[in-house]
Amino acid sequence: MLKRFIQPLLVGLVALAIMLVPATAAWANGAHFHSADAVVDSSGALVVSLDERGLGNDNIDYTLTADASAVYACINGGGNHPQATNKETVNVEVSAAASFEPRNGRVRASLSAGPPSAGSFSCPSGQHLELASVAYAGVVLTDQTNGVSVALPDTSRVFFEV
Repeated sequence: MLKRFIQPLLVGLVALAIMLVPATAAWANGAHFHSADAVVDSSGALVVSLDERGLGNDNIDYTLTADASAVYACINGGGNHPQATNKETVNVEVSAAASFEPRNGRVRASLSAGPPSAGSFSCPSGQHLELASVAYAGVVLTDQTNGVSVALPDTSRVFFEV
């Protein structure tokens, strides 16, 4: 009678163990972005805050890329933008890379890129250069370690009208 009870019990335990192994492996390799948000900060930089889960304990390498368009303008001593052609639009790709250590299988962090440089654009005497507006399109955050990416909505900020 004991044999009839133990044999089904062992078969049941083996079946349970077989079912749990793939579930555990899937959970360990289930890297996914729980959330990711993009904003433009007061300096004109693109800042992406991320929350990625389903990670192991090793460092995770991230890249951030976006197409950036910035408008720079010359401002006079009175704080005004003269209605002249002394403004410059810069279009470039910006990027950033960082590595973060997960805590309990999770990374919560921020990456920033930009704003684009005004390059060689300069203002006439008595005026100074300021960032008038900046826009970021095609924003993509990638977990290089696990091959997971997320596309974020375009974002922009206008500091003053030109």
